[in-house]
Amino acid sequence: MIALEGVNKWYGQYHALVDVTERVEKNEVVVVCGPSGSGKSTLIRTLNRLEEIDGGRIAIDGRDIHARGLDVNALRAGIGFVFQHFNLFPHLTSLENCMLAPVNLKRAGTAEARAYAMELLDGVGLAHKANAYPHELSGGQQQRVAIARALAMRPPVMLFDEPTSALDPEMVGEVLQVMRRLADQGMTMVCVTHEMGFARDVADRVLFMSEGRILERAAPEEFFTQPQHPRARQFLADRSGR
Repeated sequence: MIALEGVNKWYGQYHALVDVTERVEKNEVVVVCGPSGSGKSTLIRTLNRLEEIDGGRIAIDGRDIHARGLDVNALRAGIGFVFQHFNLFPHLTSLENCMLAPVNLKRAGTAEARAYAMELLDGVGLAHKANAYPHELSGGQQQRVAIARALAMRPPVMLFDEPTSALDPEMVGEVLQVMRRLADQGMTMVCVTHEMGFARDVADRVLFMSEGRILERAAPEEFFTQPQHPRARQFLADRSGR
């Protein structure tokens, strides 16, 4: 589903992504972890061109997404992206947030879009909040609406950029539960997260990044019990000591 070949990204003199080569298969759940500043969020943001790359190639479902002339809006419409800070439209209700893109980009009929949006809100446990505005929702509820909104375009892949890091601890579980359900349904997912319990329980593979490089890639059991790279071992030791 996703193929990266020799991807590089610079911010001035700072080399944010260094020769990244990786594959994500269809229906695979991949968790990307690592210390702050390791390049995790930069990596995931290149997958829908929120960040441009300075070298290499990224293909999604066989299509070079950084090719010249590509319709970037159409690309993003086909990739679900869930942000750290929700990014809901504050003047729209939960239902309207979920209906907006299908109606305006896919030209879906209003009744069809409304029915599917309600189905998605029900799926994240928020059908009863369909007419609520973002400021009337908790952080966990806003993030669940954001997931429903991303799913409204029926994307083949979902990207999550630290979706729980802005939440109070008691709200984290409700968002991870929705993500677990998506994984169980076979959604292709790439998740940047510090939630190691989620990585251990749900991921098919864990990628560990440091200084713009993928230093380790392993099944969760192997990564958490026998990490190979010294930086990965230190990262896990630091987190277990918290």
